[in-house]
Amino acid sequence: MGKYIKEFVRNFGLPRLIILGFFIFLCVLALVLGLDFAELMSSSLVRIGMNGVLVLAMLPAIVSGIGPNFGVSLGILCGLIGSLMAIEFRLDGFANLFAAILFSMPFAVAVGYGYGWLLNRVKGSEMMLATFVGFSTVSVMKIAWLILPFKSPEMAWPIGRGLRVTVSLENRQLSQLLNNFLAFEIGGIVIPTGLLLFFLACCLLMWLFMRSKAGVSMSTAGSNPRFAEAAGIDVNQNRILGTIVSTILGAVGILVYAQSYGFLQLYEGPMFMPFVAVAAILIGGASIRKATIAHVIIGVFLFQGILVVAMPVANTITTVFPTDMTSMAEISRIIIQNGIILYALTQTGGEQA
Repeated sequence: MGKYIKEFVRNFGLPRLIILGFFIFLCVLALVLGLDFAELMSSSLVRIGMNGVLVLAMLPAIVSGIGPNFGVSLGILCGLIGSLMAIEFRLDGFANLFAAILFSMPFAVAVGYGYGWLLNRVKGSEMMLATFVGFSTVSVMKIAWLILPFKSPEMAWPIGRGLRVTVSLENRQLSQLLNNFLAFEIGGIVIPTGLLLFFLACCLLMWLFMRSKAGVSMSTAGSNPRFAEAAGIDVNQNRILGTIVSTILGAVGILVYAQSYGFLQLYEGPMFMPFVAVAAILIGGASIRKATIAHVIIGVFLFQGILVVAMPVANTITTVFPTDMTSMAEISRIIIQNGIILYALTQTGGEQA
């Protein structure tokens, strides 16, 4: 029996078991404290759906060999531009959402190609460059938001120039559009059917792509570049392909996130989103060299589930025990998010050996 337990722990991963145990502990504690467990699960499902595509954007980057895409902020910015264009044309509902996706595609492809070319120039330092490029571009776009020629009163400040810090999607009938589509309730738990179906559809498309000729070629180039070159596969082009696909998914992901959140966050919002997505897929079992669809789904479930449950549990404990614990949920998020990234980076040497 001990042998099987050790084998299970080795395959599943000790860090992931600890995080799963922490999540179960939080759920049990929520029940003991008398919290509305159905509401917590409903919120967890929403957070899974709204963040899932952004986490999925990590998959093609890792598989192609560039590692976790800390520069997915570039794709997020492309998605924001696409959404602003759709609002400028006064499109509503699903027409707005799909138009925003279409508008963002050319930007995402062009930016992804240029970003992929840049990553090929700094092989071995991709994550450092990605973080720098992501932060720098978000900072530059803070200036761009002040000068881009969008005129819609829903986006522009009534006095002066520039776009608002947050742009409401309520007037475009876009707020929680996917959340409410075909939604139903089971035992008090609201299932955001449209949101989850969209996430799963993106996972299915990614799964099919990874089994296509282009996907297999990209995977081979990422997992074994020397073998790929010997087989006549252009490693650099496949790294660029992975970057483009990751950037596209980042653009789509922020649109799904924004419609669920109800607002576009233009200035500071895209800055730290890549770290949340990277942490989620690593929690799911991915490494900086290997990732699967299962890692994406497991990771976003565990990470977002902990975020949703930890806050009300911490608040309730604060009311029962008069201590300063209001920041416990945020501290837990930071420890898990950055700790799992650090753990993954420390495993790099072992994988190369």
